[in-house]
Amino acid sequence: MRNEAANLIAFVKDFLARRLRDVINIQLVLRKMLRKGYYLNAKTFSVVFSCFCKSGRLAEALQLLGLMISLGIPTTVGVWSILIDGFCRSGKLVFAAYLLEKMVETGCSPNVVTCTSLIKGFMESHMPERAIHILRAMESKGCSPDLVLCNVLIDCFSKMGMHDEALDLFCSLPDRELIPDSYTLCSIISALCLSRQFTLLPILIGGGFPIQADLVLCNSLLSFFCRAGYPPGAIEFYNDMIDRGFLPDGYSYSGLLSGLCGTGRIGEAVNVYHAIVTNRLCLDPHLHTVIIDGLINYGKFHRAIQLFRKAVLEKYPLDVVSYTVAIRAFFRGGRTVEACSLYNQMKEIGVPPNAHTYNVMLFGFSRERDIRMIREILKDMAEAGFELDISRFHMIKNLLMKSCYSHSAFDLFFDMCTSELITDKAMGALLLKGHALGLNIDGNVVNIPEVDTSDSDDISNVAAAVG
Repeated sequence: MRNEAANLIAFVKDFLARRLRDVINIQLVLRKMLRKGYYLNAKTFSVVFSCFCKSGRLAEALQLLGLMISLGIPTTVGVWSILIDGFCRSGKLVFAAYLLEKMVETGCSPNVVTCTSLIKGFMESHMPERAIHILRAMESKGCSPDLVLCNVLIDCFSKMGMHDEALDLFCSLPDRELIPDSYTLCSIISALCLSRQFTLLPILIGGGFPIQADLVLCNSLLSFFCRAGYPPGAIEFYNDMIDRGFLPDGYSYSGLLSGLCGTGRIGEAVNVYHAIVTNRLCLDPHLHTVIIDGLINYGKFHRAIQLFRKAVLEKYPLDVVSYTVAIRAFFRGGRTVEACSLYNQMKEIGVPPNAHTYNVMLFGFSRERDIRMIREILKDMAEAGFELDISRFHMIKNLLMKSCYSHSAFDLFFDMCTSELITDKAMGALLLKGHALGLNIDGNVVNIPEVDTSDSDDISNVAAAVG
């Protein structure tokens, strides 16, 4: 009997190791064991928990937790952490926080791994207050953040625009006796780029941290040089990467092309691009986007269009950003009809426009004073569920007011104000701005102030250096 139980336990462990995601068969094996009166130990329970949670079978995981408790098997911190992480990954943060409370009630103290899942979940759900509350509670219990948690916080702070918080945390790492790794540096580089505090990088990395550079970190630094306005640095750094034996990937090639375009070496950039795609070293959509955007920025609109058409002809993978940048090239080259045609084509082949695409289309047709097409794009936006941000609202209004079609312009402006395209928040900001300036907001569009309507090239930011 004892040998049979040992053999069955060994079979389960081997089965789980080989086919962790085979949830149905795992359930069958568990039922068979229970019928025979055999039970898993705590370690094997943890493996099964991991299988259920990674497969999204959270209901089964909760049943397994109930089984452990009813059998008197200790629920370890590892089991609770796996379960909480599973609910966090599924976006069920409230229940995950409830499980944390239950974990504490059972006398099991959460560790930094347990808290990392919850903190990451709340941060990514734009609830930093909840995340900071858990962090403070964790620290009050004497549980200090490790490097993984600090990396998560720096990355989330950066993505949420909380750049000062990201920088402060990075600077506190020596006091925490933590040595940053390549992931830490990639995250802080992203924060510096987004906050445009480029001059801080030499200061931040000047502590002589013994960091082993990898390709991801190298690509981040390539991006940094381009976005910091020093494209020659990107070229020099790329050459140094190659000399050190790094094998470049798509992000590396994109960084090189950005550097070449940024220094005005357009011919070289085009030649390098052709060499990359001809030898099929990289066919990532971002690669095509970078070279097309670089050509546009130097006024080479027709050359950019030629490259894009060749990419389409060769059936290279292209995404919505690639199409959007190409549409921008058509508008900048004065080829409005072709821009409209490409916009329709991308929808027909199943590449749905994004917010940047609509912005480019609206700006292009606003410059052309084409009220009919502006109406069409706004209609498409409404059907796709996109909202008109306040800056685009101002842009369209100002350009239309200069149009000779005053009645049509007024009608379109009224339609925008009464539609669901403009959020209540944006409309409230518009009205508050008018009152703050002492304006007469009575429906007369002439009484709304002019704003800057300079050429909007913000789409180029999407196609800038890798990041």
